[in-house]
Amino acid sequence: MSDGWRQHLYHALLWLVALFFFSPVAWIILSSFKTADDILAVPPKLFFEPTLENYVALFERNAFLQQLTNSIVLSVCAVLIAVTVSFLAAFCFSRFKPRGTDFLMFLLLSIRMLPATAVILPVFLMYVAFGWKNEPIGIVLFYAMFSIPFSVWILKGFIDGVSPRFDETALVNGASYWHVIFRVILPQVRPGLIAAFIFNLIFVWNEAVFNFIIGGIDTHNIPVALWTGAYADGGVDWAFIATMTSVYLIPPVIFIYFFQKYLLVGMTFGTVRGEV
Repeated sequence: MSDGWRQHLYHALLWLVALFFFSPVAWIILSSFKTADDILAVPPKLFFEPTLENYVALFERNAFLQQLTNSIVLSVCAVLIAVTVSFLAAFCFSRFKPRGTDFLMFLLLSIRMLPATAVILPVFLMYVAFGWKNEPIGIVLFYAMFSIPFSVWILKGFIDGVSPRFDETALVNGASYWHVIFRVILPQVRPGLIAAFIFNLIFVWNEAVFNFIIGGIDTHNIPVALWTGAYADGGVDWAFIATMTSVYLIPPVIFIYFFQKYLLVGMTFGTVRGEV
């Protein structure tokens, strides 16, 4: 078999694997254009008359636009704060290497090892005591806090890959540390910043437990709306679930499509190398 045929077969296999894993998503999107009877039809209908009634009903819901706005604003604000703080912390860990750095990094990452149910009660009591329950700023700070550990790990790997000689050259020529951080280091680790942003955005975008417990009507996002609105008229409202899920998929799919190359870079924890 020639190399050309091997390559074609390899690409065909990749397409089959991709379509296999995409099939549940495609089925949800197709279901959003079906009537309730078509969704529950046995055997399932592959050919049907599409309808936009589900989307019209979704956008006519009083709280939908607010919940979608909450998802976007809370996610973006929290991740921007987390990435900014994590970048500065990662620079300190990488360049100044305080005593016990490895142990501190382990403690940071251990926060992400805890299941949500293990910390939800103390977090709830703390938010009630501080008066942060149902406050957008409280939800943003919590998401930022939960996103910082993983971001520090990713960004430290990238900054470790940048030679300290860049810093030394800039400092010798009279630059301040702020200049080193934002004009020397940051441009070289920009892929890591984008990767950290995407990974944490996916987590915050899909988080529902803490938003439901420590949030309220004013801060509920789309995952919480799916929880609370899944049942209607004594049964599961599959049309609502399919339609809201389809709309909810659009922003992250578009974002990840344009920045997908940074996801692979982030998984390698940085490959930037350089000497001066």
